[in-house]
Amino acid sequence: MTFSTDVLRCNLPFLTEFYHAFLHALKNLLPIVIVVVFFQAVILQQMPEDGLSMTIGLLIVAIGVALFLQGLEMSIFPVGKSLANQFAKRGSIPILLAFGFAMGFSAVIAEPALIAVAQQAQDISAGRIDALTLRLIVALSVGGVIALGVFRTIMGYPLHWFMIIGYLLVVTVTWFAPEEIVGLAYDSGGVTTNIVTVPLIAALGIGLASSIRGRNPLIDGFGLVALAVMVPMISVQAYGIFVYATDVPVGDVLMQTETEKALNPIVAMLLEIATMLRDVLPIIFTILFFQYLVLKRPLFNPKQVVFGFILVIFGLYAFIVGLKMGLFPIGSNMAAQLIELNQYAYIYLFAFAIGFATTMAEPALIAIGKQAQEAAGGTINGNVIRLLVALGVALGISIGVHRIITGDSIHYYIMGGYCLVIFLTFFAPRYIVALAYDLGGVTTSEVTVPLVTALGIGLATHIEGRNVLIDGFGLIAFASIFPIVTVMIYAIIVDRLNRSSTSSTSSKVSS
Repeated sequence: MTFSTDVLRCNLPFLTEFYHAFLHALKNLLPIVIVVVFFQAVILQQMPEDGLSMTIGLLIVAIGVALFLQGLEMSIFPVGKSLANQFAKRGSIPILLAFGFAMGFSAVIAEPALIAVAQQAQDISAGRIDALTLRLIVALSVGGVIALGVFRTIMGYPLHWFMIIGYLLVVTVTWFAPEEIVGLAYDSGGVTTNIVTVPLIAALGIGLASSIRGRNPLIDGFGLVALAVMVPMISVQAYGIFVYATDVPVGDVLMQTETEKALNPIVAMLLEIATMLRDVLPIIFTILFFQYLVLKRPLFNPKQVVFGFILVIFGLYAFIVGLKMGLFPIGSNMAAQLIELNQYAYIYLFAFAIGFATTMAEPALIAIGKQAQEAAGGTINGNVIRLLVALGVALGISIGVHRIITGDSIHYYIMGGYCLVIFLTFFAPRYIVALAYDLGGVTTSEVTVPLVTALGIGLATHIEGRNVLIDGFGLIAFASIFPIVTVMIYAIIVDRLNRSSTSSTSSKVSS
């Protein structure tokens, strides 16, 4: 009796925190549920046949996200932040660059949203695009560019020149890339900064800028997330140019899928959990290497860290299972049902509503908004930023849906969007540039990405004449571009109004 009481007392804080994390995950799912139920009941006036399975899938997603977040809070986040602070105090540039690369690579390789998108790409391309290769390319890109971003923060170089040159290169590569890879490449960039990467990367950048004399946390601390979004767009398109220029045998993945279906369910589950462990191992290795071999210090609470990693693995597994049962079917079913109505206005309305509602509940966006408000000393309102970003996401997804419906080439939309971003960068006040680019990278959550991806694939599947690989991907890219546009336009307008107000006040004083 005493033993049971002690065990319960030890686990009570964890159970309480898990309960809150689960409620938080349900809260993030609620906007999607409200939008879907409204469209099903009011517009479609029917409920899906597999509604129970989807509901169970959504609950499993919530459990997976809660376990995953709880594991991050117990292991990766505290250890990662502690390492970043200790390396910043040491002031060793080579160690900081190596740590930036390692954390960028290891966090992205385990990113749930990237895993989902890569698997979708592999399935749709019949194995021509390999999911693991795609994830490795993205992870290496993010690791390299995080190291570059750390160097920029240390040296104090302005971010806007990095972004302008980078996006000019993105647009140039897009011109030569095969159309089968363009949407996927931009989506891969959009999903790299998410539930795992944003808190770690943002903490690293702001922590560095705060600890170096002469650096401004708002101007120099932000920007790492934006760089992490940009570079994978280039590398994945280069990968696509190589893949589609060579004869790659396909069909192995489909055979493997059939083999997996024939496996005993328990064996299949163990294999998937082993895959999750493989995905998390780079983060574990990075932390242990820098903690024990570089800093030569033991972990503060090794049992808690180990337990946290176990939660991360099982959370990832539950998340993937829930995706297959809940979010993917919702997106594809809604696309099919709305197309059957033969009224595309409802598709635009659904895309806008999903984009706005899910973004307003995005936890990474709320966190970045608060950090920006604190770094700016209150001159930036976090709630206004959230509204602007949500509006940008809603507009972006709506425009992306329009591209799928009309069958237009994604090249011109994406190139035009980033040319607009580059143009606005020259006129936007310097204090907003890094933040605006970062906000474009935190708009797509672990919940939004699978749903939006499934919506795009569903539309491309059910609209005659569309190619799923060419037209199905790209919505996430639009969701990343237009928040940058809305935030920059708002900052330009406010800056001009403030200048006019100051000018008129000065004139009155002088007269």
